Amino acid sequence: MSQQGAAAADNGVSPGNVPVCYYGGAGRVPAAMERRVRAAELFLRCAACGLAVLAAALLGADRQTRVIFTIQKEARFTDMQSLVFLVIANGMAACYSLLQGARCMVSILTGGVLISRPMAWAIFSCDQVMAYFTISAVAVAMEAAMIGKYGNMQFQWMKTCHLYKRFCAQAGGAVACAVAVSLNMVCISLLSAFNLFRLYGSGKGRK
Repeated sequence: MSQQGAAAADNGVSPGNVPVCYYGGAGRVPAAMERRVRAAELFLRCAACGLAVLAAALLGADRQTRVIFTIQKEARFTDMQSLVFLVIANGMAACYSLLQGARCMVSILTGGVLISRPMAWAIFSCDQVMAYFTISAVAVAMEAAMIGKYGNMQFQWMKTCHLYKRFCAQAGGAVACAVAVSLNMVCISLLSAFNLFRLYGSGKGRK
């Protein structure tokens, strides 16, 4: 390395043979790392969108009819407010992930980088809210599922899954997909935190 290249490296500037992505005057990220970060974010958002759509579709189409003492009763997800909340949460997560995935795709195709701190804060905040929202919806749905599976003797709530086995099995698959969605949203929120706080790095001593 020449003296000029060494001096440039000491000042935290690329000597010219290391591809970097610049984030204003705050920090520099190697181009290879930037591509991996973008690919990971796009994959996570697409996976969250697909799983959220699957969970909402499974619950929306879940119904079973039984005849109990000459009375015909149809079990639907609308009979439990927790499942309605889960459908709404997954619908919102799917729409949000689709929009953010489109943004990631445009960023990859155009080669642009995120340089706006307000935009990074907005994405980070929305990701955090969506992660908490999906986790809360899953927690409520899982509690209702446990009551339906095992009942609650203290409150004299009888179990119902032995009467509607197919309905409960499909609802269980939807809840499992919703759990995967919430885990994806947690990973996405961590990645968006990384994308945000690296904008505040000093960048000194980096090639």
